Amino acid sequence: MSIIPYKPKIGITTGDINGIGIELIIKSLSEHRLLEICTPVVFASNKVLNFYKNIVGEQNIKYAGTKDINALMPKVINVFNCWDEEVAMTPGQLTEVGGKYGIRSLMVATQCLKDGELDGLITNPIHKKNSQTNDFQYTGHTPFLKDKFGVKDVAMMMCTDELKIALLTEHIPIAEVAKYVTVDNIINKTKIIVDSLIRDFGKDRPKIAVLSLNPHASDDGLIGNEEQQFIVPAIEKLKSEGLLVYGPYAADAFFARQHDKQFDCVLAMYHDQGLIPFKSFDRGMGVNYTAGLPVVRTSPDHGTAFDIAGKNKADQTSFLEALYLCIDILNMRKGYTENTKNKLQKGINKNLLKKTKEDIEE
Repeated sequence: MSIIPYKPKIGITTGDINGIGIELIIKSLSEHRLLEICTPVVFASNKVLNFYKNIVGEQNIKYAGTKDINALMPKVINVFNCWDEEVAMTPGQLTEVGGKYGIRSLMVATQCLKDGELDGLITNPIHKKNSQTNDFQYTGHTPFLKDKFGVKDVAMMMCTDELKIALLTEHIPIAEVAKYVTVDNIINKTKIIVDSLIRDFGKDRPKIAVLSLNPHASDDGLIGNEEQQFIVPAIEKLKSEGLLVYGPYAADAFFARQHDKQFDCVLAMYHDQGLIPFKSFDRGMGVNYTAGLPVVRTSPDHGTAFDIAGKNKADQTSFLEALYLCIDILNMRKGYTENTKNKLQKGINKNLLKKTKEDIEE
C-alpha cells in the first residue's frame, strides 16, 4: 500500500495547565523541522505559553496567535487563543483553574476537529478530579471522544512500534470489570481493533491475542468461569468470521514468554492488566491512540506529572511519538482511502467492460 504524504493541520491541547503538557509542547515544537511535516495548532493562549516558555528557557520557539481557525499560517506554530483573561498559573498544583482551562482547550480543539478544520488531534493529560464540569462528566478523553463523534464504541490502544495493547475496559473499578466481559463486548472491541490495524497501521491480516480475565486462564473453570462462558465463545465466533484471533492467554505467562511478539495487538480485559506490561516495555515512547473514531487522536501515555510540573524536567519523547504517530496514521488513512477508491474503480471498470462485451455478443 502506497502512502501519500501531505502536510496536515494538527491540533494540540494543553491538558491541565498546571501539569507538564505545555512544557512538552514548547520543548517538542522548538524542533523546527516538525514544521516541514505538519502545521501545529496549540489551543491555549499566548500568555500561558509565554509563562512556560520562561520556565523552560526556550527562546528558539516562535508562534503566531490567532482567533480565526481559517487563518492559520502553514510555516509557523499557530496558537489558537481560546481565552484572553489572565489565568493564575500554579504549576504542580491540583486546582479548579488548571482543570477548567485544560477542558476549555479540549472542547474548542475537538469542535474544530469535528468541523473539519483540523486533520488530527493530540491531547495532553488532564486530571480526572478537577476536570469534571457540566459539559465534561467523563473519566477521561476516550469516552468523551466516543460521545463527541457519535460512535457506538472505541478502543483505547496503547502503541509502540513493537507492541500494541488494547483494552476491553478502561477506567472502571476492578470490582466491576467482570460484568463487562461479555461475548458481544469482546467481539465488538476486537472488530474495532482489527479494522484499525488494517486501515491505520497497514496490516493486511492482523493477528489478535486475547488475554484471560482470571489467573491461569481459570484453570479450566476452577478459578472463575468467564473464560468458558464468554471469552472462548467470542474468540470462536470471531474465528468463524475469518479473523485471526487466539486465546485466551494467561497474562503473566503471555508477556513473560514474549508471546506478544507473535501478534499485531493484544486485547487485555482491564486497565492494569494491559498497561503494566506496556509501560514496563515502552521505554517512555508509548502512545495512547483512540481506535474506532472517524478522526485521528493520539496522546502521550503518561499523566499530568504534577510532581515535576514547572521544574523543566518533563521528557517530551512520548509527546513527540504521539505527534509522529498521528501524522503517520493520517497518511496511512489517506493512502488506504486512495487504494480503496482505486479498487472500487477497477471493479466498476471491470463490470462496464463485462457489460460492453455482453452487449457486443448480443
